Amino acid sequence: MKRMIIFCMLFFCSTMVLTTTSPRTVKYKQIQKKIRDLETMVKDKDAELLHTPENPVEGCLYTAVTCFKKGIQKLQPVSSQETAAFTKAIRIVSKLTYRDSGEHCESTCDSYRKKTPKEFLKGFGNLMQ
Repeated sequence: MKRMIIFCMLFFCSTMVLTTTSPRTVKYKQIQKKIRDLETMVKDKDAELLHTPENPVEGCLYTAVTCFKKGIQKLQPVSSQETAAFTKAIRIVSKLTYRDSGEHCESTCDSYRKKTPKEFLKGFGNLMQ
């Protein structure tokens, strides 16, 4: 009987460990949500066009993330009423880290086409997926 109870407890504990999500996954989901939130708060008319990486190759992901992080800092809120929420979302998205693979990447931020802030954010969201 004791063995059966111990086995059941071990089984229950192991299934609980397997079902928990990693902190990295939670962080990425939070960043994706903030990117979607920014799409509604960002000034799109009369705004600076931003270099938007599209479909970067595996070795250039670090460069693409760096370009997006630089571009995020140039975004502006559509109205002054949303400044606090906008600033908080920018701060959360800016915390994204991606380790450099060490591979040489031919493309730079300037080599990507410039797009509107909303298209920039959609590209960033696609990269995060």
